[in-house]
Amino acid sequence: MMTAPHSSWRPLMLRTASILLLALLPLAAQVVKPSFGVTLQSELRESIRVLIIDGQNNHGWAATTKALKATLEATGRFTVTVSTSPGKKGTKEAWAAWRPTFTDHQVVVGNYNGQPWPEPVNKAYLAFIEGGGGAVNVHAANNSFADWKEWNRLIALGWRGPKFGDRVTVNDKTGAQLRTAKGKGPGAGHGRQHSFLVTVRAKAHPIMKGLPTWWKHAKDELYHGQRGPGENMQILSSAWSDPKSGGTGEHEPITWVVPHGKGNVVTTVLGHHWGGQKDFEALHCVGFQTVLARACEWAGTGTVTIPVPKGFPTDKATSITTPSEIRWRAR
Repeated sequence: MMTAPHSSWRPLMLRTASILLLALLPLAAQVVKPSFGVTLQSELRESIRVLIIDGQNNHGWAATTKALKATLEATGRFTVTVSTSPGKKGTKEAWAAWRPTFTDHQVVVGNYNGQPWPEPVNKAYLAFIEGGGGAVNVHAANNSFADWKEWNRLIALGWRGPKFGDRVTVNDKTGAQLRTAKGKGPGAGHGRQHSFLVTVRAKAHPIMKGLPTWWKHAKDELYHGQRGPGENMQILSSAWSDPKSGGTGEHEPITWVVPHGKGNVVTTVLGHHWGGQKDFEALHCVGFQTVLARACEWAGTGTVTIPVPKGFPTDKATSITTPSEIRWRAR
């Protein structure tokens, strides 16, 4: 009886193939292993599209944008582009040509503090937020557009004089918002730059969930006396403005959220950086970078998967690290 050709080889071939497959598995794992500590699951997810707006600011906007972009990209969660407006001496033609493509993105990060935008840009920005887009404004971004009524509603509080609108502070014991009427008390300002404790007020909010109740922020400006309509705002964190540093002796809002239409606007007054300043303490604070990244993820998707990284500040010690050195691991 004839046997099928090579039938005696089959068991040997199967054993050999199995051995080769097992040997190649570790190599395959190394090939797909993500960098910067981000899990493979994070890299396979679609990136969140972020647009940073800059071009004018009384702060060092170019260096600030570079730092913000580096932080977001280091998480492995974002694709970041930048739209730079014309400068203070920009021509009418340059301004007419500047049209940021808000709707191509999920989140707009504000690093702009300068002359008013053209009306078509204002309308496009509002439509973007109302349609479900997210916005995150950093530090001096809330200084801008005092005459733009809708903008003031989006940010709730801004760098304004005492007669502009209400002031909002926080009761340290209860966490309740305290309102000071228009015209009473101080207007916007800040004391000397210093390191200070940030108090988390909305522990269940996705941006703040998992953060310690108190964490020490690196040297920065602590804004006080912010003014505006102060409507529909949820204060996520606050900080005590120490009179010894030129502050008010009250808990001032640090990071807050305002819903608008289908979208959300996050404002954080952290992140000071002067033009020509050599250190990046405020922008490289691991606490600030964590809040920035989580705020952008939440504003863009409504959820937060970016965890609290190792080396997050404690209530006794600051933590300053360049973005590429933070070990992000997505849940």
